[in-house]
Order: sequence, then C-alpha cells, then structure tokens
Amino acid sequence: MKRAAIIRLIPSLVGAFVLLTACEHKDLCFDHEDHAPRTAVQIDATYEREWQYTLEGATDWSHYAQWDQTFGFPYDSLRPAVPDGLRVQVYNSDGTHNVMNLPPEGDVVQMRPGEHALLFYNNDTEYIVFDDMASFASARATTRSRSRVSYKGNTFMEGEPENTVNAPDMLYGSYIDSYTAVSQPEVSHLPVTMHPLVFTYLVRYEFSHGLEYVALARGALAGMAGAVWLNSGRTASETATVLYDCTLEDFGVEAVVRSFGVPDYPNDHYTNPRARRNSATPSISRCGLRMVWSSPSTSTSPTRSSHSRREVSSW
Repeated sequence: MKRAAIIRLIPSLVGAFVLLTACEHKDLCFDHEDHAPRTAVQIDATYEREWQYTLEGATDWSHYAQWDQTFGFPYDSLRPAVPDGLRVQVYNSDGTHNVMNLPPEGDVVQMRPGEHALLFYNNDTEYIVFDDMASFASARATTRSRSRVSYKGNTFMEGEPENTVNAPDMLYGSYIDSYTAVSQPEVSHLPVTMHPLVFTYLVRYEFSHGLEYVALARGALAGMAGAVWLNSGRTASETATVLYDCTLEDFGVEAVVRSFGVPDYPNDHYTNPRARRNSATPSISRCGLRMVWSSPSTSTSPTRSSHSRREVSSW
C-alpha cells in the first residue's frame, strides 16, 4: 500500500510543478511587444488648410477685395484639401517605433504606457519621399528627382547645378516631442492640429503682345528647399530646383507650383502653435520660364506649315 501511495503522489507533484511554471511564464509574456500592456488614445485631427501665410504689414491676400477680379478664380480654390489618410509614427523610449495608418480625422491607437515622441503626417502622397524615419530626430520629407532635357540650369546662379525635382504633393504635419501614455480604463483624447509643410506659389507671366505664338511654356524655381524636417517644420539647408509645367491663359502663362519653401527657414506656425507670430511664406529666389512659341514662316509652299517653332528661355 505504501508503494502505491508514493506512485500516486509523484504525478500530483509533477502536475503542480507544471501549473506553477505555466503561471510564471504568463507573467513573463508581458515583457514582449505582442502582449505588453496598452493604453488607448483617441487621435482627433484637424487641418489648417492654408496655402500661404501673410507677413505683418504685407497684403493680406485672403481679404483682398479684388482677388477674384484680378486673378479670375476664388482665393479659397487654392486651399489644399483634407488628405485621404493620416499616419501616426510612435517612437518608444526603448528605441523601437510603431507606424499606424488612420482615417484623416483620426482614430483610436494603442500605445504602451510610458513616454513617447509622436509624428503625424498624411500618407496619401505620390511624389513625397520620407527619409530616415526610424529616428524622431532625423525624420524628414523630400521629393523625387526629375530631369528635363531642355533645362540647362540657371545662368544667374554660380557653383554646381542644383538637383532638379518634382514639385512635392501637399504635405501636412505635426509632432509631439514628449507624450506620456497612462494606463487607465477610459480612452484618452489627443487633439492634433495638422499644419502645412508645403506651400503654393502662383506664378504668372502677363503678355502685352505675341501670346498667339506661344505653344508651350515650362518653368523652374531655383534655390528652393530640398527637404523639410518633420520634427520641427524647418526646411533643410540643401537647395533644389523645382521643375513645373504652365498653362496658357488669355493674359499669358500661369502655373500653380508647390514647394517646401526656401532653405533653412523656420515654420513658426508648425513649431509653436500656442504662441504664433505673423510670418510669411518666403518668396522664391529665382524663377525661370521656357516657352516654345511659333513665328510666321517666310515659306509660301502650301505643303509646309505656316509656322516654325523655336524655344526661348527667360530668367
């Protein structure tokens, strides 16, 4: 009987040991990313749909009474639209980061309790390139390179030719360099204002005569910023030339061009929304136009075109 009791006791001890081991393993799982405690945060995003800022003492184009009559379209038609989606990049204190794609107005996101740095930007761009996004300090946006055989560079600029690029898409952004997520039963609400990081330039060339001979017009903005930092809104110091196409209008040639702005320029509306001061979207440093236009031909042959084509560059 004693031998049988010992045999029955050993399986019981083994079962108890397995049970205790399983409980200890469950506690250790909380140290892993997939099973770590989370706190729910509701991102409430709104958008500052501005295409330019007004310098103190300068013309406030948003209240310019003759805008429609002068330019032929409403001022508000240049305002950028709300994007199709919002991306949230969460930088954790241990050096890891998480990326979440949300509707443009925001949604609930899950974060680990503790301190984080946050970046917000729209995720529906075509020409924007996001660089060095693994680090909050180095994250920035640039645009894709573009070449044009007919563009020979800006003759008024010395030194090496600038990189030529596409105009960037509309880019909104915001950031929080320190946000502490706290575990609690309720969902925390985090309001976020998305500010423009790309601005719009209305370029016009008005003709006194000869417009009927213009068949094609293209332009270039030289000396523009090649990138913008997402953690501050400041433009990078490197320069680029933005290539763009124009449309022919009754008065001449027109283009609506987007750019990050001039190099190494702070965006006070982006970096300090609670203490804003009047500032302007910086003006372009160089503007170029290339036109293909037609002039009357001296040929009298009915089988040949009555116009010949040639290109003129103007800076």
